[in-house]
Amino acid sequence: MCSLAGLALTACAPPAPEPVAAFELNCAAGFDAIRSEILARPGVKPAPDAPGEPYEIFNEETGRASYILTRPQAPAHPAVFVQTATRRDGARVMEHEGCAFGDVAEYDQLLAYWESLAAAR
Repeated sequence: MCSLAGLALTACAPPAPEPVAAFELNCAAGFDAIRSEILARPGVKPAPDAPGEPYEIFNEETGRASYILTRPQAPAHPAVFVQTATRRDGARVMEHEGCAFGDVAEYDQLLAYWESLAAAR
């Protein structure tokens, strides 16, 4: 019956997926729990692996956020960054928030690196 008319076609279309709520970073949960929560989010996919880089990146399909997780060989490990796309004064900018569970000075350097990459885009 769905093939009768254009109006009927829209009635037979699958429902739109529920929007996924923005990720709430809770540093008190700890690195492993945050990593598990990120990986369990709908629409989160790993970015292509960059051999030799001391972090792994996961992106939301919507493009709204990226998640940067340090690997054990990273000086700042363990650490997590959430990079969120937003608009400020009409321009698209990337905002960062994160959790340092290891060396705070190394974390600050890694955060500065990611912020410089985002500013260069």
